[in-house]
Amino acid sequence: MTTHTLNIRLFIKSYCGWCHEAVDWLESRGLNFESIEVISNPNGMHELVKLTGRDMTPSIEVNGEVLADFGVDELELWWRAKGFDKLD
Repeated sequence: MTTHTLNIRLFIKSYCGWCHEAVDWLESRGLNFESIEVISNPNGMHELVKLTGRDMTPSIEVNGEVLADFGVDELELWWRAKGFDKLD
């Protein structure tokens, strides 16, 4: 069954410029997402490392698909390659 809902979790660090760009990218498209700040949230950091094998941000999980340690240009290409642009 294909899902038409985007379940988005964005793992960020508050001081990370690339993280702020990723937030802006998602917000500019009107997407709902859960933002998980991993420095102040040890459980969030644990989940990030479990998903990606590292502690680098930004990292995003969308419907079980993961992109770790990216810039907005990479996010845009990945988003399209996964077909999420057809769902948002």
